Amino acid sequence: MENDKNIDDDYVGSPKVVSLSELKDATAILRAQGKTIALCHGTFDLLHIGHIRHIARAKKIADAVIVTLTADAYVSKGPGRPVFNEQLRAEQIAALADVDLVAINFAVTAINVIELLKPDFYVKGSDYKNPDDDVTGNISLEEQATTNIGGSIVFTEELTFSSSKLLNENFDVLPPQTRSFLNEFKKKYRFEEICEAVKAVSDVRVLVFGDAIIDEYNYAKALGHSGKYNVLSAQHLSAEKFAGGALAVAKHIASISPNVTIATGIGSYDSDERFIRDKLGESIGKQLFHFSDAPTIKKKRFLDDDGNRFFEIYHYKSDPICERFESEVCEWLEENVKDFDLVVIPDFGNGLITPRMIDICCKEARKLAVNTQVNSGNRGFHQIGKYSRSDFICLNEAELRLAAKDNVSGLEPIAKKVAVQQAASFLAVTRGTKGVLVYESVRDGFFSIPALSSKVIDRVGAGDAFLAYVSVLLAAKCDGAVAGFVGSAAAALGVQIVCNREAVELPALLPYLNTLLK
Repeated sequence: MENDKNIDDDYVGSPKVVSLSELKDATAILRAQGKTIALCHGTFDLLHIGHIRHIARAKKIADAVIVTLTADAYVSKGPGRPVFNEQLRAEQIAALADVDLVAINFAVTAINVIELLKPDFYVKGSDYKNPDDDVTGNISLEEQATTNIGGSIVFTEELTFSSSKLLNENFDVLPPQTRSFLNEFKKKYRFEEICEAVKAVSDVRVLVFGDAIIDEYNYAKALGHSGKYNVLSAQHLSAEKFAGGALAVAKHIASISPNVTIATGIGSYDSDERFIRDKLGESIGKQLFHFSDAPTIKKKRFLDDDGNRFFEIYHYKSDPICERFESEVCEWLEENVKDFDLVVIPDFGNGLITPRMIDICCKEARKLAVNTQVNSGNRGFHQIGKYSRSDFICLNEAELRLAAKDNVSGLEPIAKKVAVQQAASFLAVTRGTKGVLVYESVRDGFFSIPALSSKVIDRVGAGDAFLAYVSVLLAAKCDGAVAGFVGSAAAALGVQIVCNREAVELPALLPYLNTLLK
């Protein structure tokens, strides 16, 4: 047909969907007309009858209903969420007759919207009525913001449904193996019990002892093969550096426990001390020992503009320890290790930790959690066996097999063998997309946890998050299955973060745990 064309060619979205600044102007006009305004705010990932009745109730309370949605980047429901992007979510809400205007909010909470628009009513569902049930703690802050601008918070008593539960059960958000695991797990453990276990670690005093590493990402655009030499050429775009190694582990632990101290070695030159102190913040205790003639370890990674790596360069001395340095560290460890409930050693095998230091920690630590990481600078020379005792061990499959000198046998007999040798009550074997295999001596048995994220941005740092959360939970006498599950969820959030740009923190972790267990 002459005028035949796709019906979507001229579609530009709903006119009800506006920017926050436009929404501010529109509410000013409504208010000038003497109309009352109700604000509804949320993710609205999957529109359901509960949302429809909630908004219909808001329309009975006020003359106009405006809805703001949390932008994709600020939705804290974990990997793969939201299922529907912010524009689609805005359009589906705008399609409701009771909704006057919709805007996307680029913030974690609705506080900025409340202060900007000053609605007469802030309307939330009955599931937010008890602030103790809100794992984020945001509803109390939003209620205070509403009171401050002279508004009222209203809780609707309509039908409530969980978008997360509907998505988990009816959409392929998670692989079948993961769904099956979660269905069995939540028969034994309730989300509220897990929250209590996580909160119980706040009294655990933790020492993190290990390599301070500065991770630097250099982003570049590949230009192709050099015209004169057999090398790849690239155009430098930008660079970013992160606090890695033991620094990252300390930051993860500080997210759940206020009693964290880090002991580490930094350079006598190229120390990056100010950067390290700034990244650790004020809440983490710091015992920084200076090498005599070595820099702070720096690992430079070169990536193309798609995130693929060209190569890496290590800036470090493989043997940075002198007699003066070792004596200072050992003296401090002998005086202080016994005062901590837990010592976590992320041992990256870069020369900081000597046999004498290991001996002190093994003898004096009340509880000891260790990871001996294999990398290109220590492969074959760095194994868990150098520790005479480790209560909690986290290794990947390659590290476990190297420790057992066995590349043939099944993982379970190897894991049990290493755990028995180290007198470990808990040994976790992290396996990337295959999840985690755990051996517990108290049960003399194994359990597996599948990977809790199918989306990966960067694997660097995910193991640090797992080690941090699992070891502290176990030190607080948390059930091993719960500790492993929480650690796996932390790792799932960790692979969404570029390198160690930020720690996995409770305000993100608890909502994700809640989402998984819906």
